[in-house]
Order: sequence, then structure tokens, then C-alpha cells
Amino acid sequence: MNDSTTDAGQGTALPDGPGEGTRAVRAGLPEPVKHEPTLPGPVFAAHFHLPGDPTGPYTYGRDENPTWTLLERAIGELEAPGQDGVETLVFSSGMAAVSAVLFSQLRAGDAVVLPDDGYQALPLARAQLETYGIEVRTAPTGGDAQLGVLDGAKLLWIETPSNPGLEVCDVRRLAEAAHARGALVAVDNTLATPLGQRPLELGADFAVASGTKQLTGHGDVLLGYVTGRDTEAMAAVRRWRKIVGAIPGPMEAWLAHRSIATLQLRVDRQSATALALARALRERPEVTGLRYPGLSDDPSHEIASRQMRRYGCVVSFTLPTRERADRFLDALRLVDDATSFGGVRSTAERRGRWGGDAVPEGFIRFSVGAEDPEDLVADVLRALAESAV
Repeated sequence: MNDSTTDAGQGTALPDGPGEGTRAVRAGLPEPVKHEPTLPGPVFAAHFHLPGDPTGPYTYGRDENPTWTLLERAIGELEAPGQDGVETLVFSSGMAAVSAVLFSQLRAGDAVVLPDDGYQALPLARAQLETYGIEVRTAPTGGDAQLGVLDGAKLLWIETPSNPGLEVCDVRRLAEAAHARGALVAVDNTLATPLGQRPLELGADFAVASGTKQLTGHGDVLLGYVTGRDTEAMAAVRRWRKIVGAIPGPMEAWLAHRSIATLQLRVDRQSATALALARALRERPEVTGLRYPGLSDDPSHEIASRQMRRYGCVVSFTLPTRERADRFLDALRLVDDATSFGGVRSTAERRGRWGGDAVPEGFIRFSVGAEDPEDLVADVLRALAESAV
């Protein structure tokens, strides 16, 4: 198949303003103070000096921490640059952030719409929601199918691109339809990152993500966040965080902030290499079901190119059998057989080993790292050839 000239590692252009590399490098930094570090170290504190009435920004370590503040400011500057009234809250993991939105916004008798092809922990959340008397409706991500089950819902949950199938839906269209019906809209932005798409600019009320993945990018931090513009809704999210104590440690928050400085460098490299890998894989006869939104012939490319600026680091495909997939993974030399995605070191796994994902036994989720593209593609092609016997 010939490469199309519209294949790209990057989609729509940036609006006027600082470049994304500049923004990432400087996001959330405090005003410079002579003899102080440019990024202060983590603040380890369970409590703070608090004489008199309990006023001020820092009172107790479950509520606020100066290290979180800088990180939250940094993420907000990436998710919603130039937007006033936007708040970001960080959490101990991506699922803590997901849970905070779901359980702070929904009550018994409400209805929520979830994707039926999203992250595999969503069914766990669904079961818990249903025990609280909340109606859960599901529909696929592709084809904007969630539109069909929106009537009467309190919250629409979108995951685009979906994990692990890489389906894409039209966020703006879904958000407009949901708001017309009185529903709030949350978008899981984990796979795209704020440099791939900005859900709030597309009409969503919440951008939610696991910072464990590409946002921090080194596989050494568990983190989640929620960014939102509705003051009342975000106050409920904040209250939920306080109640359940789903807070990140200061060291994790500091590591995350430090890592964001290289986000644009990593995302650009990983997206370009992911496209190169996807192009190589579509020439292989044993590979079926190849998905990468950056490919011009991908079913999601048209929608993705309208709302995404970069197409991500994850490529998915299927090998003929479970055994072939296992042999392929064993033969890789530059790729770790591990779960998660978005790290600087490439990882891949056979998703069927976990259960919970409606994928074939030979389905591979491949997370492209920051290795030299030529080395990585050569390693994958060699492993495919060796695994054939």
C-alpha cells in the first residue's frame, strides 16, 4: 500500500501563542526568586503552621500541598492554555481521578453513559455505580454511538482514542448533544495527552487522565488529574478527593512536574515513530486489524485529524494466534513485555492475558518509546519474522 501524503504525526496547527515546547518547559513554574531553585523541591508536610483561624492556602496535607499546586498549575496550562476559571486537581492514580468525577457528580437515580470499549477498569466502576442505584448505559466509541443512549443522562463519559482499540469519536459533536440534553461531559484524555487534544476546547466539562502514562513518561509515577471549568462541579470533585484521601505524594507530584518539561520532545518523537511503525506493519501479511489514527486509511483518521494535533504513541494490531503473539513478544529485544503505555522505553503486551477487553487472543497493544525509529522498526520486523516459525 502506498503511503498517503496526508499521513502525519501531527494534526491541526496551534493557535497563536507560545509554542507547546516552550509552554511545557515553563508550565507551572513559580516566579523566580534569587538563590531559590527554578523548580522547588517536594514539600513533605502532613501539617503546616496554622496559628489563629484556619485560613490560607495550606492547612493540612490531605487538602493541599505546595508541590501539588505547581503541578496542577502546569497541567492546567497545558490542558486549557489562556482559559480563565479552569481548575486542575491531582490524584494518586488515573482511576482515582476517574472515580472522583463519577462518584462526585452522580447520585442514586441518575444515569451515566460509558464507552463499552474503554479502559478495562471501567466495568469495575460500572458495577460500583450500579450498587449505588445509578443507571449505567454503554455504547461503542466509534461512530459516535453514545449519541443513541444520551437522553436523560446526567453524565457522558468519553474515551478517545479508546484504550486499547484506538477508536475515535467526535468530541465536539457529542459534547454539544450532551449539553443540549442537560448532561455534563468528561473526556478521558490519557492516550492523547494535552498535546494531542484539549477536551475543554472541544466543549467538554472535564478533562480526566492518568498521568502515569505519557504525561510523565518514565514509568515511575502513579498519578491522575481532573481539569474542569465548572466551579460547582470541580468543588464536588475536590470534596470527593478530601473524603477518600486519594492524594499523590509530594515526591510523585514533583517527579511528574519535572517530567512535563520534556513532554513535547517525547510526544513528538513517539508520535513520529508510531507512524513509522504503523506504516511498516501494514505491509506485513500476518498483521490484521492494524489501528493508528495517524494513518490516512485508518477508520478514525478523518475525525482524529479534525480534533487532534498529535495521534499518540500507541499502535494496536492482531497476530493470527495467541501462540504467535507470545512468540513475537518473546523475540523483541528493544521492547519490554509490560502493561501501561506512554513511556520512553517501548512496551508491548498481549491484551487478552488480562481478560476484560473484547479483543482477539492475538491482539497486541504496542506503546512506542523514544528509541531511534530505525532500530525499533527493525526490531519489530525481525521479531515478526522469527515468530513465524
